[in-house]
Amino acid sequence: MKGIVVEGNRLAWQEVPTPSPGVGEVSIAVAATAVNRADLVQRQGGYPPPPGASPIMGLECAGTVIAVGEGVTRVAPGDRVCALLAGGGYAERVVVPAGQVLHVPRGLDFVQAASLPEVFATAWLNLFMEAGLERGERVVLHAGASGVGTAGIQLCKAFHNPVFVTAGSADKIARCVTLGADTGVDRHAGGFQQQVLAWSDGAGADVILDPVGGAYLKENLASLNLGGRLVLIGLMGGAQAELNLGLMMMKRLRIIGSTLRARPVSEKAAVMDALRERVWPLIETGAIVPVVEAVLPIERAEDAHALIAGNATVGKVVMTVAS
Repeated sequence: MKGIVVEGNRLAWQEVPTPSPGVGEVSIAVAATAVNRADLVQRQGGYPPPPGASPIMGLECAGTVIAVGEGVTRVAPGDRVCALLAGGGYAERVVVPAGQVLHVPRGLDFVQAASLPEVFATAWLNLFMEAGLERGERVVLHAGASGVGTAGIQLCKAFHNPVFVTAGSADKIARCVTLGADTGVDRHAGGFQQQVLAWSDGAGADVILDPVGGAYLKENLASLNLGGRLVLIGLMGGAQAELNLGLMMMKRLRIIGSTLRARPVSEKAAVMDALRERVWPLIETGAIVPVVEAVLPIERAEDAHALIAGNATVGKVVMTVAS
């Protein structure tokens, strides 16, 4: 089979070993995969795959089941599926634990389905499982126009949580509002604390989902309500910052660090099961929609990475794999 291999500073579509499913695993003929910012970091050597995972990039895919390992009853050969991966999506075939595989929602094609697993799993895990988001609580989503951001906006709207976003332009803010955000602020225009407080009638947000890290820590804490939760899922703005412990104590705040990729299969399966039960029906009715900015053939992986690196996209960049 063929897959994307990093050769120096370029991405090459070339022959790679074909994986075979083991006990509890599923082999998928990949029809589409999506680009995540983590792929760009892995490409530069900063985000290695977990032990035992494929060294090939790609954290999600959609395609057709071609074989299943011993003990798998969740899916069968011929099923149309999408999957959350620890790696390997940039290839013609991938092997994944069965618990991380879901049937494609009714009415969606493979391109749309490939845009779902990583971002909706990340948003659901961190908003509803880690932060324990409850109906009516206010949410701030940084990078609101990203894949995780656009997924998070729609989840908040569907489950009755007001949401404020930060993003990189007025156009991106407008598109976030179209998806269900109340309002937002251009991150290039300065800070966000005062706007969050004004939006929340002075109370602050109950939950903040943040892929930025150090550069936003001070304002994040100041923007939280009593009992607020800050969930850190990225460090685009640095890994170091000064922490006001007194403010944390007075406001009874919690800071939660979270990653998805290296979690045990059982935890990932629990997230995917929650998506199947709570989110897939909303996708099938059109209440939640895939947000795909661009579709390119996988042979143009360099261009797909450049789109994400340029920070001009809203939602996902998907790459198709010819059968």
